[in-house]
This record gives sequence, C-alpha cells and structure tokens, in this order.
Amino acid sequence: MVPLIDPFQRAITYLRVSVTDRCDFRCVYCMSENMTFLPKKELLTLEELDRMCSTFVHLGVRKLRITGGEPLVRKGIMTFFESMSRHLDSGDLDELTLTTNGSQLERFAQQLYDTGVRRINVSLDTLDEKKFADITRWGRLEQVLRGVDAALAVGLRVKINAVALKDFNEEELTTMTKWCADRGMDLTWIEVMPMGDIGNEDRLGQYWSLKDVRKAYENSYAVTDLAERTGGPARYVRLEETGQKIGFITPLSHNFCESCNRVRVTCTGEIYMCLGQEDMADLREPLRASPKDDTPLEDAIRAAILLKPKGHDFDYSRQKLDGQMPRHMSHTGG
Repeated sequence: MVPLIDPFQRAITYLRVSVTDRCDFRCVYCMSENMTFLPKKELLTLEELDRMCSTFVHLGVRKLRITGGEPLVRKGIMTFFESMSRHLDSGDLDELTLTTNGSQLERFAQQLYDTGVRRINVSLDTLDEKKFADITRWGRLEQVLRGVDAALAVGLRVKINAVALKDFNEEELTTMTKWCADRGMDLTWIEVMPMGDIGNEDRLGQYWSLKDVRKAYENSYAVTDLAERTGGPARYVRLEETGQKIGFITPLSHNFCESCNRVRVTCTGEIYMCLGQEDMADLREPLRASPKDDTPLEDAIRAAILLKPKGHDFDYSRQKLDGQMPRHMSHTGG
C-alpha cells in the first residue's frame, strides 16, 4: 500500500478524529455559552467512524487520537473504542488515545484501559475551583480531579494540557507544575488559538506567550531543552528538579508546521488538512455512496492529502487576529 505523502514530502501517520461537537463544558476560549450544535443526522454514525478510521489505518496511519467536543459524552462511544482495538491487536495501529476534559473519566477509565488505551491527554487550565467554574462555565473541578485520579489508578499515563491565559492562570504555573509532578504527569502549555466566535471574550487579552511561560520556568527551575520530536506541535524541556517533561505548543509565537504529520476529520466527515486553514474535503459523501467498497473513500483521502498546505497563518504579532478561523475548535477537534 502506497503511504500517504503530502506535497511537502511529509508522511501522514497521525489522525485526529472528532466523534462529536458536543461537550458538557463551555470553555470561554473554545465555545460560546449558548452553542448551536450540529443536527445528529449530520454526524457520522459509530459504524461509519469505524470504517473511516479503519481506512486511514489501512493507508498507513499509525496513531489515532479521538477528540471532540468531549468524546466521552458520545452515546455508545466505548463500543467504538472496543472495535478499534482490533487494529492494536493486529499491529496495524501503534496507539489509540484520546483527549478529554476529564469529566467522564471516573466512569470510563477502566474500560478505556481494557480496550488498549494506555495514554490520554486531559485538558485542565486551573486548579482553582472558582476559576475553573468561570472558565468552563458549566464545569466542576472536583469531578475532573476524581477522573484524573481514576485514570492514574487503572494504569493510564496522563498528560495535562493547559491553555496559557493571561491574567488567569499565570500565577498557577508553579502550583500546576508541582501538582503534576507529584502524580508523575507531564504538563503541556498551549497558546490560545483564534478559533470560532466566542462572544464577548477578548482573544488578544487572553494571549499569554509561551516565551514568557518558559522564562517563568527558568526563574524557578533548571530547564534543559529536549531534542524529542513526535511530528506534533510541541517542543519539550525537562525540569531537572522534578524530572518531568514540560511541553510548549506555540502556533502563534513559533510556527511548528514543518514536521506536521497529521490531519483531522470532523464528526461530520470533513477532513481538514491543517487546523489553521479553512481548506477541507468531504469524506462523508464517498463513505456513504459506496458502503461496501472503500476505494472511493481511499481515493478521496489521497486527493485531500495532496491539498495539505505547508503551514497555517495564525498571527497575533500585529495586535490583530490574522488567521482567525470562523469554525469552533469543538467542531474540528483539538
């Protein structure tokens, strides 16, 4: 099978799939408070998601990350994980994982582990209960913390993803780092991305450059750069005092596109070749038009990969929202 290679000779081996645009939180940098969600009939069924992901695996994808919205609020989602585990058993897939807000982990941690998931990312921006309620609008911090503990207890490796937000979690850098270190968890900071209409929230006011985050670490820790590259957006350092790995995802202050090995498929079957571009292709139509023959779907995937751009256009440097995307992150999947 000829592998998926984009026009810039990058092999596409990593697929992120949003299984729902729905979420039980309304984080202020991700969604408006009163979201209008997609009609359920537009979403791919779990069986269609299985066929879609399996086709990508057949074409050389080795890592599959399930996202949302919040993936664990999708009804019946564990049957999908159970089905996809066959690709782990066959050796065709190296990793099946997910990104979650943690709200449902207490319920599903053991089932996830049983299906072959070994590593998860939990999005968590603050350990302050009031601030957590403010930023998620609907969320309950204690529920998430119990979920993290449940995941660790069953043997899942947990990485915390925190969006760096100016005048919000700046003073929590040391607190969150220590909390993660005490539990053997790595921590990745992410610059807020200009995606979707979020009402009255100020994107520029939210932006806390990770250059400043790194300086804050250097004031308190011995920081060692790591050469580790996963094909993903993060650059890593090690804090010598704790031994933990700290990641920096910097779409705004440092473009990471040269090593991009991934594409994203939405819950409606749209493939986005770049998170920061609007170019997309419809995979739902060939998927549904030919239910017993995957050739049209494979052809559509290959055609989409040939349109993958070199990089995105996010830019805050001129104090305006260059490259802002009209779609919400919850639609594409983070």
